[in-house]
Amino acid sequence: MPGMHEVRRLPYSAEQMYDLVADVGRYAEFLPWVIATRVRSDDETEMVADMLVGFKALREKFTSRVHKERPHLIQVHYVDGPLKDLDNSWQFKPLGENECEIDFRVDFAFKSKMFEKLAGQYFEKAFHKMVAAFETRAQDLYGSNNSSATRVA
Repeated sequence: MPGMHEVRRLPYSAEQMYDLVADVGRYAEFLPWVIATRVRSDDETEMVADMLVGFKALREKFTSRVHKERPHLIQVHYVDGPLKDLDNSWQFKPLGENECEIDFRVDFAFKSKMFEKLAGQYFEKAFHKMVAAFETRAQDLYGSNNSSATRVA
């Protein structure tokens, strides 16, 4: 299954970044291609949510089950949608009062191997655009600290 992985050091606490990522209901406000989200259920350890994504005339709905361990881990498991599989995980490691390291992984599989090869070429660009959108959202919510985000790996 193809995947993407990025580790970033950010000038925000692990709790702040966990809260930002766990706020699935607001993704349409800042994530590219996310048109709408609907949280079906949510508690301290698990969420089930639908996400409608689109580009131009294409629209697809995904359902995911989200496992949460505040403030260290968010794991997203694909339940239903147009793909064969789509899982991602966020690990938040505190590095100080106002700094953390985020380890973000996405693994995906399309139902069609041919489509997987074609879409895989664009997935890396989309992945990096999504990571940048979360960083911009953190700046908007929490302000800009003295240090800046850096790529670790």
